[in-house]
Amino acid sequence: METKTIWELCDIVVDCPHSTPKWTTSGKIVIRNNNIKKGRIDFSSPSYTDDEHFNLRVKRAIPRSGDIIITREAPMGEVGMIPERIECCLGQRMVLLRTNPDICDNYYLLYSLQSKFVQHQISWSEGTGTTVSNLRIPHLEQLKIPYVPLKKQRLVASVLKSIEEKIILNEQINNNLLQQASSIFKAWFIDPDISEHEDWQMVTLEDITSLVTRGIAPKYSDESDQIVINQKCIRDHMLDLSPARKHLPKKINEKWLKKGDLLINSTGQGTLGRAAQIWFDPVNMTVDSHVTIVRPKNEKLIYYIGIWGILHEREIESLHTGSTGQTELPRDRVKGLELLLPDENALDQFNSVVKPITEFIISNQNENIRLADLRDSLLPKLMSGEIDVSDINF
Repeated sequence: METKTIWELCDIVVDCPHSTPKWTTSGKIVIRNNNIKKGRIDFSSPSYTDDEHFNLRVKRAIPRSGDIIITREAPMGEVGMIPERIECCLGQRMVLLRTNPDICDNYYLLYSLQSKFVQHQISWSEGTGTTVSNLRIPHLEQLKIPYVPLKKQRLVASVLKSIEEKIILNEQINNNLLQQASSIFKAWFIDPDISEHEDWQMVTLEDITSLVTRGIAPKYSDESDQIVINQKCIRDHMLDLSPARKHLPKKINEKWLKKGDLLINSTGQGTLGRAAQIWFDPVNMTVDSHVTIVRPKNEKLIYYIGIWGILHEREIESLHTGSTGQTELPRDRVKGLELLLPDENALDQFNSVVKPITEFIISNQNENIRLADLRDSLLPKLMSGEIDVSDINF
């Protein structure tokens, strides 16, 4: 397969300033490494700087719609594309790429950079640090990108973009469904006058759970079929297994995950308190020691505890101990959390509404896994010509 370098495909390759921006509570958006994931830039939790520091960071190039960003460190090799109508600058440890439109389609480059062929080259970057992998600029500039004529690039990109748009739509549907379930919980169990419900009572989380514990200390191995969920898997109130890892087979007993387990990130400022619930039947799956398992005492409590946990992430976060950067969530404080427990009739009604919502969410997540596998397997075949793009219709 013919290849070209980044410099041959791009008009602009700009390394971002190495200085730390001045952080502000509002102003111009600064893209940080943690905003870039799965080929997209997530602006849901933006960081800001003022006009002066923004202007310093865009001296060489102002990011514009269609530009591609690639991270140089932590995590290395993540890519995303600047969307329309977003004024922003780059944080540290990332590079801006602007394709030459006469020879390279920007979406084609975006998908090429995510391919195993290119990511393997990135993973073999020598780096410059001893503790943090670093994609050096000379190495980046010499990455070999699979090259096909521009017309074929656009066809390849259109196929992959169709799959990506369906994945995004499913994610948007799931977010909407979760908001609906949360709104129902608020309307039924937070907003009403408690005095009207004599059978409802205040309890602690320990009263209505059978297990509250941290996970295991895994020994990682790609040869195993046992999966360890880490804190990266818990984000936006959902569980994403793509960052999960495998570990050496071992007997885990009670820490094997079950349907209904509420998982809470329990280490580190910024991630501590994030919660997600398991709404499927997990097999050979556990969590590492940075995640707390909260297991409902019985099936009727599953969705109540799950949605409660998602809605009370800030309260859970406030229970942390330790200083900045060294924060931990003590198990006893989780057990002592107080919440209102409705009567069984109210729980039955809530379950009858929320269970179908969670099943729809899991169905969409499973479809996204299949679509992502299809996208990743199609990419090299479309590039090499093994599959003729003109024969594919979406």
